[in-house]
Amino acid sequence: MNWRPLLIGSIMIYLLTACSSQRLPVIQDFEVKQYLGTWHEIARMENRFEKGLSRVTAEYRQEDDHIKVINRGYSEAEQRWKEAVGKARFEGASDEGRLEVSFFGPFYGDYQILAASRYEDGQYRTALVSGNTFDYLWLLSRQPTLTEEERRLFTDKIRALGVNPDTLVWLDGSATQ
Repeated sequence: MNWRPLLIGSIMIYLLTACSSQRLPVIQDFEVKQYLGTWHEIARMENRFEKGLSRVTAEYRQEDDHIKVINRGYSEAEQRWKEAVGKARFEGASDEGRLEVSFFGPFYGDYQILAASRYEDGQYRTALVSGNTFDYLWLLSRQPTLTEEERRLFTDKIRALGVNPDTLVWLDGSATQ
């Protein structure tokens, strides 16, 4: 088998993807230690990787040279838990909320933390995350539900980005207002 066309095709796809990345404004003074741990997915733009999943969590663990990512969700249709394990690394400065995540070998996708709130102890409480487009958008929380104030704050931020919050899948059982 001639592997060169496959290799060249893969490189072209990577370069096109890398060149099309948007440099969205992300949080500054990011502290990865305060971000590690388990997050609950509150809302998402539906995507093929998570289609039909509920009770979705993302866990971030510091490894030697990267952050281990464990995404888990329940498929009601298949009556089983699904899990994907990947790794994240900083795209630039480690104090900027701009990372890359890979679940598929050498291919990385953007993980941009657009907004976040914190607990009094400094640990992150909620986060609004996107890929390089708003086709990938997640609202994460340390708790499985948001307060009404948090919901209002984040739906306002989502609207300000030009995204209709009603187009998101809300996993905590609530609808936007």
